[in-house]
Amino acid sequence: MLALQRDVEARARDAGLDVPEIRYEVVDHRELNEIAAYGGFPVRYPHWRFGMEYDRLAKGHAYGLQRIYELVVNTRPVVAYLLRQNSPVEQKLVMAHVCGHADFFHHNAWFSHTDPHMMDVMASHGARVRSLADRFGLEAVESLIDRVASLDNMVDAGAMAWARGHPGNAPPLHDASGNPRVAPGDILGHMLMGAALEDWQFEILGFLRDEAYYFQPQLLTKVMNEGWASFWHSRLMTGSLLRDAEIVDYADRHSGAMGGDEGPKNPYKLGLELFRHIEQTGTGDLDELFRVRAVHNDLTFIDNFMDEHYCRESGMARTGDEVEQAREATLAALTNGGQPVIRRIEGDGGAGELELEHCWSGSELQLAQAEETLRNIQALWGGPVRLHTRQEGRALLVSCVGGEIAREYGEVVDASAVEVNPEG
Repeated sequence: MLALQRDVEARARDAGLDVPEIRYEVVDHRELNEIAAYGGFPVRYPHWRFGMEYDRLAKGHAYGLQRIYELVVNTRPVVAYLLRQNSPVEQKLVMAHVCGHADFFHHNAWFSHTDPHMMDVMASHGARVRSLADRFGLEAVESLIDRVASLDNMVDAGAMAWARGHPGNAPPLHDASGNPRVAPGDILGHMLMGAALEDWQFEILGFLRDEAYYFQPQLLTKVMNEGWASFWHSRLMTGSLLRDAEIVDYADRHSGAMGGDEGPKNPYKLGLELFRHIEQTGTGDLDELFRVRAVHNDLTFIDNFMDEHYCRESGMARTGDEVEQAREATLAALTNGGQPVIRRIEGDGGAGELELEHCWSGSELQLAQAEETLRNIQALWGGPVRLHTRQEGRALLVSCVGGEIAREYGEVVDASAVEVNPEG
């Protein structure tokens, strides 16, 4: 295995990839499902939702609905888990794929704020949560984690640059002069500044906010990251790594990963095709591809390179209107991982109140879920929480006071006005 790793990494570096140190761990199906359930970090704090995720993954594998071939973690060194049952050609393919991920983690700007020692950080968080559960009770700690975990997408991607040069993954809550500075979309950060919580609750909230910012770049670059790794495993395998006897097996595994619908439903396929499109329509060298992988996220990647030529060639669209519709639908599905964007309104609301707005992108909130989320926010915040959104063509104010929900409909609004733009 070590000889194969050295061979694959040497060929990847010769081809132009900057491959940092990679540490492989070989595990079986059960172990890999367990690790995947913890997001690649088996040292994380205990929580029932990780058990639920393991059960989902285990059933998917048992019924032949899915199979995890590898799992890569953005740390230094990069940690990658290999499935013991993989065939030799699968191990070779996976290692080439991992080299692409490792290069992407190392160079994409959206990962530049992440803590390279996150495995140790996760272990520290886990140990501290266990200690707090022993002191304050498992039920109280789990209840808090339940609420915060339901809000872990309420961080602000635009604020990640503030975290560079600071400990941890989350942007600091104060600027260099010591003045409070929390981005409008960083609802978890705003809670750290003013929620009605006890010290141990603030501590756990801080842990989970930091972890949410660590995972945020993976949410923002799913298509690019998988596409880049797929582009390079394809290039390396068909260029020099495959033996003649392995070609059919490789083609079967590769096509299996690339199958499925067009669009963001299969990030491997969409990302690979777009990188190949850039290569074919650009200068013909790899320099442009390396520049693209360094600066873009999925939204700017799609917005810039899913052009009319690509849409026509891939069969996604035929006319100019269809191209625009395909691009907009893809961007909408990828914005904030397909989840609503919620931001705090500065200056509105009375003392102790939290005023929020749903950044309109053309899709209405599912009110039952939105109201349950609002209850979780209010339980953490302590004071009244209000959310401005739209429903059935009218303005809607949803309020939560003391856990009770109230709806107040307003005037008819312009349904064509879109407020959410790609992060850039």
